[in-house]
Amino acid sequence: VQLQASGGGLVQAGGSLKLSCAASLRTFNKWTMGWFRQAPGEERQFVATINRNGGSIYYADSVEGRFTISRDNAKNMLYLQMNNLEPEDTAVYYCAAHGDGAMVAFRASEYDYWGQGTQVTVSS
Repeated sequence: VQLQASGGGLVQAGGSLKLSCAASLRTFNKWTMGWFRQAPGEERQFVATINRNGGSIYYADSVEGRFTISRDNAKNMLYLQMNNLEPEDTAVYYCAAHGDGAMVAFRASEYDYWGQGTQVTVSS
């Protein structure tokens, strides 16, 4: 199983980025997916989660209204559209897969597989 995150980069405050996560999961449409982020010296932090069919979506309060999680089960892809970025959003962003696709998951410990991370840097 491999999760490959991409799309990170350097952007000015107020700008946008779209992260992608390519999953080699054979039954991608049975997995709940999530995005987490980790800034230097801090613990990994929940960002957003989406269940197997996209019917349940939740966001961290800090990104609600600015970020949008989505998935394309036909392409085995997960996305995170990030708008109105703030310097506080600077972190390495990770995609992750959780085996119970019917339920969303908020804790890192609930996820079974992780991507390698992609760096997002927001300058002020």
